[in-house]
Amino acid sequence: IMNKAVFPGSFDPFTTGHANIIERTLNLFDEIVIAIGVNSKKQYLFPLENRIQSISNFYKTEPKISVKTYEGLTVNFCQQIGAKYLVRGLRTSSDFDYERTIALMNKSIDKQLETVFIISAPELSAISSTVVREIYNHKGNISQFIPKGFKI
Repeated sequence: IMNKAVFPGSFDPFTTGHANIIERTLNLFDEIVIAIGVNSKKQYLFPLENRIQSISNFYKTEPKISVKTYEGLTVNFCQQIGAKYLVRGLRTSSDFDYERTIALMNKSIDKQLETVFIISAPELSAISSTVVREIYNHKGNISQFIPKGFKI
């Protein structure tokens, strides 16, 4: 039986925090789909094609990882691709409260879907895409928040 997990997000941009969560879940699942959610109402800093390309290139030597995009509910996307696990990173207690609510709603929609929470590494817990975008928008250096070798 294949254990397929989805790691959803906008990944705008993809950070060392995201990479750390993926690295730590690799031995838990046979396949991890990095699922880039598309919300037509949201303004993104990096175009979707760039994000797909950058993340795909970064993980090109890891056969367990694929990158896909989706619109709509994450739970529906998981059903479409046959994923039984959803991976979410937690930085703070407010992340937990928010993610717990979503996990419970997802569970009520699909009893088979399990959400797996990975607590962020302490040294990475302050990193969020929102803050990294702010630094980037103000011409700051974001290299320490992006995985080494990752091309934006």
